[in-house]
Amino acid sequence: MDAAPTEPAVHVTVPWIATQLVPSPELAHGDGSARFGLRWQVTPLLFSWGIHRGLSPWRFLVVEPYVRQSGSVEAYVTPEYFVYGSKFADGWVPRAGLRSYLPLIEHGEYLSVSVGTSYFTLAGQSGVAYEAGAYVLFGTVGVQVTVAPSGGPLAAIATLRLRYF
Repeated sequence: MDAAPTEPAVHVTVPWIATQLVPSPELAHGDGSARFGLRWQVTPLLFSWGIHRGLSPWRFLVVEPYVRQSGSVEAYVTPEYFVYGSKFADGWVPRAGLRSYLPLIEHGEYLSVSVGTSYFTLAGQSGVAYEAGAYVLFGTVGVQVTVAPSGGPLAAIATLRLRYF
């Protein structure tokens, strides 16, 4: 007889916080120039449909790789910094959005993709952006492309996404 699944003891730890401080590099293009940037990500809420039915599909802040990559939808916040403007503070970009992950190979552990949308603000101007991504190695390495149809200095962004869980 199979044992019932048990909820993992997932919680915020000092090593987890330290790895979350490592940013993902990105390159933005818009208004005729390219800009280097850094992106961090926080996932306050995630719902997964790809895990064992006996476990809670909800995760808050800390999300195990299998839970995210095996099929999920998340609400996220990504503070970003770009080389932009005349003052250091001009380059900060707060972004909030929704993203869905879909597994392609081995429940997303070998390959998964994502689609999402976000709302961002840069130097007092706001906009909506759409994104798509592909991830390997249990979701720790990926590439995301973000496009803002309204144009501006962040019309297109390519991010080398590095995720430590």
